[in-house]
Amino acid sequence: MKKSQHVVPRTAGGWAVRQTGAARASKVFTNQQEAIKYAKEAAQKGGAELYIHRSDGTIRERSSYGNETPLPKG
Repeated sequence: MKKSQHVVPRTAGGWAVRQTGAARASKVFTNQQEAIKYAKEAAQKGGAELYIHRSDGTIRERSSYGNETPLPKG
């Protein structure tokens, strides 16, 4: 199963990119835009989901890379 990427706020400040189920962040950033860029590239490379969280922890945006259902031919 492909691991989803989450852009989450850190209690110490800044933003982290974390895979689903991981205890530790893959990478830490000072601002959310840098974290989103990194997580988007990782999700695209791995064909996974990307979840961008707000500063309160709720999900603000979700994107899917590689999990789309192909359109029927015809």
